[in-house]
Amino acid sequence: MIDVTVFGSYTYLATELLWGVVALALVRYAGAWRAAARTTLVLYPFAYLWDWYTLQVGVFVIPLRTGVDLLGIPIEEHVFMLLVPTMVVGTHETLRKVLDGEEGDEGTGVEG
Repeated sequence: MIDVTVFGSYTYLATELLWGVVALALVRYAGAWRAAARTTLVLYPFAYLWDWYTLQVGVFVIPLRTGVDLLGIPIEEHVFMLLVPTMVVGTHETLRKVLDGEEGDEGTGVEG
């Protein structure tokens, strides 16, 4: 079994950067840059407030992080809040392109 803690306090960030490459590759393949950006911008404020609140009340603790905070939450959480919607849109639009033959932002029917 691979020991992911080999990166120490950078474990969370390193893992996110790895998955970030995957998310960006999917978005690029699907041509869904606008959809990913739009989704991320809409969801980010809600995710930030939820994350800030749960950290304040002690719902969870992140042991393998850099310790760098930005606006009251770990930098890794900001990356996570950008990564997840990008991954979801990238996966969705890639599947749409592969299964339906549609092209990214232009194939969603959403004006951008």
